[in-house]
Amino acid sequence: MYSATCPARGDGCLLIGMTILVLGATGKTGSRLVQTLRAGGSAVRPASRSGEVRFDWSAPDTWGPAVDGVRAVYLLAPQDPASAEIFVKQAVQAGVSRFVALSGREIDQFPSQYFQGMRAAEQAVRDSGAEWTIIRPNNFSQNFSAPEIWGGPLMSGELALPMDATPEPFIDTQDIADVAAVVLTSDGHHGQVYDLSGPRAISFASAVATIAAVTGRSMRFVECSPSEYRASLLEVGASEGDAEELNALYAGMRSGLYTVPADGVQRVLGREPIDFETFAARAAEAGAWSA
Repeated sequence: MYSATCPARGDGCLLIGMTILVLGATGKTGSRLVQTLRAGGSAVRPASRSGEVRFDWSAPDTWGPAVDGVRAVYLLAPQDPASAEIFVKQAVQAGVSRFVALSGREIDQFPSQYFQGMRAAEQAVRDSGAEWTIIRPNNFSQNFSAPEIWGGPLMSGELALPMDATPEPFIDTQDIADVAAVVLTSDGHHGQVYDLSGPRAISFASAVATIAAVTGRSMRFVECSPSEYRASLLEVGASEGDAEELNALYAGMRSGLYTVPADGVQRVLGREPIDFETFAARAAEAGAWSA
């Protein structure tokens, strides 16, 4: 567990009583971060389009009230890259002195037309003049339990993606939250970029087999072609741009871009990351794949 205490003012460490703004507070990482920070004694302002404090990237009038009186921000990138710089400048003017930006692992290995929101958020905090840290995780283990991502198809018995047997060390979102909590509330992380992953790489087929075993449900993984995947995305209303970007992501994954486990969790937390088997058992117990 992290400590929210500080030896003295002016040392760059957050003081007890200072408020931390968590964007995306109802999401996979933000909701866990809010709980983790509060358990550690930090004052938290959870913000989202439908949470305790309203924050909407498409409504700039919600930004000012969200950052008022805040010292640190957990930043989730906007879809519109232009919004990132404007918001970060506004936050600094309001007194924010520390940013932790959630990005994506190896994002700079993709063509510049992809993941522009994340790229803009990274650049905005680097240029802010405030303390900044960037965390870049692998794909989340919780994507397998999220109905809107891979959980829905798994409930129907089959997950089809343009992915071969190349393994990936999926990361539990609680590890992301724990890392973010430490970085938001303690010194020594300014200017750092932490790659985060699980402890070992497994294939999608192995991940699905693990979930099938702990749930007792019939589930299988099927490799589809990029064109089949694109068609399935367009069928459910995705844009051509989104489909192209997601296919680029899977192409990177197939190339082995994420295969080697990263050490960010160990460096920040001093412990091993949560493994996929533990995630699956916990999620099954919580009813993630119950009918």
